[in-house]
Amino acid sequence: MSDSHDNGHEHVPSRQRRRFPGISSRAYEHPADRSALVALRKLSGFDTVFKALSGLLPERSLRLLFLSDSVRVSDRQFAHLNVMLRDACYILDLEKVPAMYVKQDPAPNAMCIGLDEPIIVVTTGLVELLDEEEMRAVVGHEVGHALSGHAVYRTILLFLTSLAVRVAWIPLGNVAIMAIVTALREWFRKSELSADRAGLLVGQDLQASMRGLMKIAGGNHLHEMNVDAFLEQAEEYEASGDLRDSVLKILNVLPRSHPFTTVRAAELKKWAASREYQRTMDGHYPRRDEDKDTSVRDSFRESASHYATHVRSSKDPLMKLVNDIAGGAGDLGDRMRRGFGGFAGSQPRPPKDGDGPAEGSGGSQGPEGPGSDGSDGDNGSDGPRSPRDGSPRDGA
Repeated sequence: MSDSHDNGHEHVPSRQRRRFPGISSRAYEHPADRSALVALRKLSGFDTVFKALSGLLPERSLRLLFLSDSVRVSDRQFAHLNVMLRDACYILDLEKVPAMYVKQDPAPNAMCIGLDEPIIVVTTGLVELLDEEEMRAVVGHEVGHALSGHAVYRTILLFLTSLAVRVAWIPLGNVAIMAIVTALREWFRKSELSADRAGLLVGQDLQASMRGLMKIAGGNHLHEMNVDAFLEQAEEYEASGDLRDSVLKILNVLPRSHPFTTVRAAELKKWAASREYQRTMDGHYPRRDEDKDTSVRDSFRESASHYATHVRSSKDPLMKLVNDIAGGAGDLGDRMRRGFGGFAGSQPRPPKDGDGPAEGSGGSQGPEGPGSDGSDGDNGSDGPRSPRDGSPRDGA
């Protein structure tokens, strides 16, 4: 790992950007990130696999691999990236600067891995694709992974994905591993939303973050692209189609390690316009020395509240159906048929003689309908553990 970020920080951008002393990763963690990590840790067998692999993974071999076959960022190699890395650690107050490597690969990508100490790896394709401010957001994104302790789980995901291929011939062996891999991928996709927020806190330039995501999707043809039109794609993606499209969206994203870029851009823009982001920029944010006092119940409530709000406001046909069912609107079978376009114009069948009373049968709900108690699914004191319990601070 490199020296502390205090050394050599004289190289900073001319424009003024806010620093966040002692900031906790809770300040930028997406509620879905926390919820997915809670679900992952409650998955049967995950604790056993985690403990076993934590002592067996060849981290030393991994470091030697990058040291021997990549270019380590320093004052003498990729100096501009070294300045960005130190600057990102300074902004987010990360005590130690992670080692960073540039790997020859035309595909634009970056990752933060490692068990004891995080390593940041960026590809030549990414370095060549992005301008300075766009790259600053990406480096901040990876430093956000390091601050959040994401590297450990990312490393385990890479190992298990490789292992699943090697044991595919063993009856039922691959099934157990893929269950954990699927859960890890679901969490990792959500963790990307958190790291995007960290990148914005470092770069403090929303347009640069948007351009970077747009370039990752469409390449280095910025003069042919438009941020507003790109964000409109995200809205169209969420709202278009029927229930069949909703299912296809789920199937399309399952094998991916990252959310779709239009979705990431829309989520980031939404957070940048939020009161939470403004308060953080004003210096009012959770701090690391308060993490030990964080309430598990409050964290779970926040995650549940986020999902409830998402379902209510979503334009996705499946989410609309879930919202209608939760609100007691209509018959499930009828809603599904109309969602598939089969009976869009059909009217409810009037009751026949002998069908039972049409009134007083509990078909309508008063103001005390489902969820009106504000519980948001809280189970009480035996709910899921905090996603931060036991996660290493210096992993990414």
